[in-house]
Amino acid sequence: MTTPHVSALHVYPVKALRGTSTGNAVVEPWGLAGDRRWMLVDAVTLKAVTQREQPRLALAAAVWDGESGLRLSAPGQPPLRVDVPAPAALETVRLFRDKLELLPAGERADAWFSTYLGIPVRLVHLDEPALRRPVDPEFALPGETVSLADGYPLLVAATASLDALNALIAEGRHAAEGPLPMNRFRPNVVVDGTAPWAEDGWRRVRIGEVVFRVPKPCGRCVVTTTDQGTGARGKEPLHTLGRHRRVGSSLLFGQNLIPESAGTLRVGDALSVVE
Repeated sequence: MTTPHVSALHVYPVKALRGTSTGNAVVEPWGLAGDRRWMLVDAVTLKAVTQREQPRLALAAAVWDGESGLRLSAPGQPPLRVDVPAPAALETVRLFRDKLELLPAGERADAWFSTYLGIPVRLVHLDEPALRRPVDPEFALPGETVSLADGYPLLVAATASLDALNALIAEGRHAAEGPLPMNRFRPNVVVDGTAPWAEDGWRRVRIGEVVFRVPKPCGRCVVTTTDQGTGARGKEPLHTLGRHRRVGSSLLFGQNLIPESAGTLRVGDALSVVE
């Protein structure tokens, strides 16, 4: 077995849209730089809109231009540049159970996404991640915050575990849906060189120059059944996770990470288990 190491890094500038692969990424306390600082909300209810409700978001892409803004693309839509909004009145929106104060991105972005999805939506921006959203206190230390990710700053997944899951899918009733690619699970960090499911035992890990706490495994949802290239939905991997990776009501794949130190992650960085 080779030394465990980072084989891929992914940033998702707009929650629920296609991500961007990168060779290196700065680790901020709330996640990778540029990761999930924007999201869509329903224009009426102001609740988050993700692939759970709109699987076609998988076909839309956002590229982060650093601190200046985004470049958006989607089938049938002209490319759009969106600047980081200037300080303005904050809008109260909801992401799952959290109420957040976020900046509206503007009418051009709202119209672009509303046309694409066929429903009225708005694009909003997380301006101050250090202030806006604490991590679940059951698993966090005081003062730890998170971006607009589902719950934790980063998500890591292991290639060996995906291989093991695909082997189980191949034995099941929905074998024709496999093998599934890693993009179904939308991780930030992909690791090669581990044993299958080795990450279940991690509590703290060092990846390159950064140490992370591993607070809990990631419970998976219907988004994992969405083909990220077509937006079509199937039964896997939830059917197989339900048979082999169920803990209580959660179907587990991957591990959440909370950074304990600053630094930069790079493809090729070694991963070592601290405890």
